[in-house]
Amino acid sequence: MLNYYSTLSAEVYDMDKPVGHSFGDIEFYAERLAGCRGPILEPAAGTGRILIPLLEKGFDVEGFDVSREMLAICEKNGRQRGLKPSLFKGEMETFTLDKSFEVIVVPTGTFLLLHEREASLQALKNFYDHLEPGGRLILDLFLPEDFKEGLVSTRSWEKENGDIITLESKTVEVDRINQYSVSYNRYERWHEGRLVQTELERFCLRWYGVEEFRMVLKETGFTDIVISADYEFGKYPDKAGQVMTFEAVK
Repeated sequence: MLNYYSTLSAEVYDMDKPVGHSFGDIEFYAERLAGCRGPILEPAAGTGRILIPLLEKGFDVEGFDVSREMLAICEKNGRQRGLKPSLFKGEMETFTLDKSFEVIVVPTGTFLLLHEREASLQALKNFYDHLEPGGRLILDLFLPEDFKEGLVSTRSWEKENGDIITLESKTVEVDRINQYSVSYNRYERWHEGRLVQTELERFCLRWYGVEEFRMVLKETGFTDIVISADYEFGKYPDKAGQVMTFEAVK
C-alpha cells in the first residue's frame, strides 16, 4: 500500500493536484450527487482536492485518510476557504463509524492503492456496511497502459520559498497474473542548492478488469451497477487508460 506517512509526498500531492483541480471528476461527481441530501463519505480524501469543492457546493461531506500529513493539509485548505471539514484518520478496509451514508465516493483510482486483493475486498464490504439501504457507492478505477519493470521517471516542483522538491519513481515489479505493480519513489527537498531532506516510499497499485470488478461488486451485495468511461455516464470503456467509474446501489 502507498506509504501516506511521507511529509514530502503530501506536499507534492497538494502542489500537483491542488484543491479544485479537476480531471473532469469534480463536475461528474457533483452531477451524480445532485439531489443528495444525506451524508456523503470520501475515503482517502487526501488534501481535499475533491472534498472541499463538494463542501463549497453545499454537500454534507466528511472524509478520512491514513495520513495525518494529508489530513493536516486538507484542514488547512478548508480553513483558507472558510470551511471546517469533518476529517478523521482511518483505513478503507478497517474504519468503523456508528453512522451510515447516502453515498460513498472514491474518486480517481484511489481504491487501487489497496494492492492486496483481500484488503480491497474487505474495503468494499466495509463501504457496503456503512451505506444506508438504497445508498450508492461511486468509485473510479483505471487500467495500466505502459507499466513495465525498470521504467524511471523524474519530476520536480518549486515551493513559494524557492525550495525544490524532486520525485524519482522507478517501477520495480509488474505482476500481470496477480494484477499489481510496485514502484519505489524517492522524494528530495533542495534548499539553495543543498539536499536537506529525503524520503523513500514503496508505491503499489493493483488493477481490476471491467467485468471482473462488476462481478466483485455483485458478490459484495451491490446491485444496479452502471459503468462509465472518462466521466461520461453510462459510456462503456473501450480502451486501456480510460478512467472507469462504477456506480452501484446497496
